[in-house]
Amino acid sequence: MRRIGLYSGSFNPIHHGHVMLANYLVEFSDLDELWFVVSPQNPLKKKADLMDDNDRLEMVKLAIGDDPRMKASDIEFSMPQPSYTINTLRALSAQFPEDQFVFICGMDSLEGFPRWKEYQAILDDYELLVFPRKGYDGGELLNHPHVKVLETPIIEVSSTFIRNSMKEGKDVRHFMPEKAYRYLVENDLLHP
Repeated sequence: MRRIGLYSGSFNPIHHGHVMLANYLVEFSDLDELWFVVSPQNPLKKKADLMDDNDRLEMVKLAIGDDPRMKASDIEFSMPQPSYTINTLRALSAQFPEDQFVFICGMDSLEGFPRWKEYQAILDDYELLVFPRKGYDGGELLNHPHVKVLETPIIEVSSTFIRNSMKEGKDVRHFMPEKAYRYLVENDLLHP
């Protein structure tokens, strides 16, 4: 049985912080693989701010390259929107019954977790691997038996910072994996 970490997000665009965290998780935790689940629409974010789903998926693929421990997943592209984590977890568990899925999230998400759809079912049936975020302590679920907090490096870069900087004409090429950055620029995905 493989233990597969699901790192869900908009990846709008993917940056070094995402990839470094993924690398840490497959090397320093008991995960066998990590799948980047590209979300077409997070219920807590505006759809209008997102680049095209397939462009974001392609940038994730370019960012992870040929690393066999990582995979880009488009499972949510064919599911009803907005994307709810419980539905994704159930769909993947049904599709890959021999694997064990672990959900990866930040301390900020853990604090807001009681607002998630069927959050108790997620906690009952799945383990959460939680990474630290400055200014967040995890809230009431921090000591739940299915919540495991990892001491990962805190990398303070965000997709919002990259998008805003590029719209201002700034060169932020070193904040993203090179091939993903080149794809973003060559396809003119951010219009100033």
